[in-house]
Order: sequence, then C-alpha cells, then structure tokens
Amino acid sequence: MLETPELEGAISAVREAALLAREVQQELVTPALTKDDRSPVTVGDFAVQAVIARRLVEHLPGVTLIGEESAEALRLEEGIDTLEQLTQFVRRAIPDATPEEVCGLVDRGSGDPPREFWTLDPIDGTKGFLRREQYAVALGKIENGSVMIGILGCPELAESSKSVSGGAGSLLVAVRGEGTWWQPLAGGGEWRRLQVSVRSEVSQARVLRSVEKAHTNVDEIGKLAEHLGITAPPVPLDSQAKYAVLAAGAGDVLLRLISPKAPNYKEKIWDQAAGSLVISEAGGCVTDLDGKPLDFSHGRELQTNRGILATNGPLHAALLAGLRAIGA
Repeated sequence: MLETPELEGAISAVREAALLAREVQQELVTPALTKDDRSPVTVGDFAVQAVIARRLVEHLPGVTLIGEESAEALRLEEGIDTLEQLTQFVRRAIPDATPEEVCGLVDRGSGDPPREFWTLDPIDGTKGFLRREQYAVALGKIENGSVMIGILGCPELAESSKSVSGGAGSLLVAVRGEGTWWQPLAGGGEWRRLQVSVRSEVSQARVLRSVEKAHTNVDEIGKLAEHLGITAPPVPLDSQAKYAVLAAGAGDVLLRLISPKAPNYKEKIWDQAAGSLVISEAGGCVTDLDGKPLDFSHGRELQTNRGILATNGPLHAALLAGLRAIGA
C-alpha cells in the first residue's frame, strides 16, 4: 500500500479517534447505565468528529468534511453538561481545546458536499457501542461520486474478523486500485492485504446482517435464505464492522434490505462510503438491491440507490436473482 501524506494523515486521525471512542465507551458505558440513556454514544460521536475534523485541517488544509453530527444541540442550555464532558475527552487528544472550538470542529461536518470531500460516521453502530459490542469509526474520501479512500477503525474487532472486547482492534484501509489492508488499531506490525472468500455455493453462504431489526428487514432475509437454500444461520453484527468481516473472508454476504417501517429510506453516504470500498478493493462486489452501483454524487444520501447488497463476488448474481424472486 502506497502511503501518501494525505493517506497517512487520514489513517492517523481515524486511529486516534477510534482509540478515544474506546476510552469513552470503557468509562461511560457502565452496568448502571439505564436502557434509554444514550449519553455515552452522544459524547463519543461528538468527540470523534471533533478530533478527526481537527486532524484533517492540520494535515489537509482546505479539506471539506461531511459528517453525521452538528453542534446545534450542544449550544443549547440542556447541552451544557454534555459539552463540558465532551470537551474533557477531546482534550485528551487536543489539550488546548475549548468548548467553543469543539462546537466549531463538530460543525465543520455540516455543509453540503462539493465535488471532492471526506465523509465521516463518527460512531457507526450506536446500539453496538452501548452494548459494548461492535461499532466503527468510518471515514471515506469521495471524488465525483466515487469513493477513493475508505478507512474503518473497529476497536472491538480482532484481525478484521473476530469479536474481541478490549483487544488490539482492527484498522482497515482501502485505496481505489490498491487493495484493502489491515493492521491492529493499536498500531504495530506490517500491513496485511485482505481478500474476500472464494465461496461459490450459495447454500453455504454466511450472511451478515444488522443486529437491529429497524436497520433491515429480518423477515425477508429469512425468506431469501429459504428461497436460496441457505442453511447457515445469519450472523448478526453491528456497524460497518460487518464490511470488515466480509473483506477478510469470514463472511460471504451482507444485506441491507428495506425495513417495512421505512419503505422510502435512503442510505446516508457516511454509512456506506468507507465500507463499500473496503469490500470492493478486497475483491468483493457492492451494489444496491437492484444491482446498480452505489452513486455518491447526490448529496448526503444515496438518492438513486435502494438498499445494499455486498458479496464476495461469485455469489452476487445468485443473491440478486433471489432478491428479485421474493420481490425484495
């Protein structure tokens, strides 16, 4: 993998921010946390976006970041406590950070996408984060509607394929035309190139899907598996960590079907940019449910796409045919 100054800066930012997210999780996600308390992931989201925004500005002056979060709520009276807690975490990476600067850094992600920009999902997999399971920091560079660089920081994923809490984690980097590479998130060791599986028998396919039922259509995944004769139980996994697992060959199919509760839902660009390139550069195939390539040229959403299908490649045609057969 050719590490340019641009790529080195982005990799360093994701590594630093993902390790900070782990600190937020370890310190704020406790057994005493109530079921409806999302404050740890709120702090984590804002902290990651602030740190990555700052590092991108330092390494790549003039760069545009399109992020999931804005600081509007932090500036309200009810956001004061969250902003103070958030600022304390950000200061672990940026010692001189002030609350005002933190808000400004978060808001760097609030504009409209130009021709060339970076897009960030600071903590992809909020429920996984709160369960102390899988989540990912996902950063992608987009030029003219195509993803050119994809970086995933997965603190709870070992060797890009195994759930290991508190371990070395995984850092995945994909560069268009140069493959997908893995290194421990904690650093050290050589970069290792990843390749998807070569499985071609659809009945043996290992299907990765979201843990949260609201994010997909679990019933139709079951119907699809029955239609195709897939016997292996689906593997529920949060966040774009699924994309890392598929890229490493430890899964074969990834589905984001349309939930009946949100029939007109369009995927956000930050939910798919980094992960889609990680899979395709590892030799896999990523399209929407109709077999169309993902088009990142329509603002903050994949407006011309419907759902997501990612496979190792050999299984893609069979899965598309199965989706058409069941009317998914």
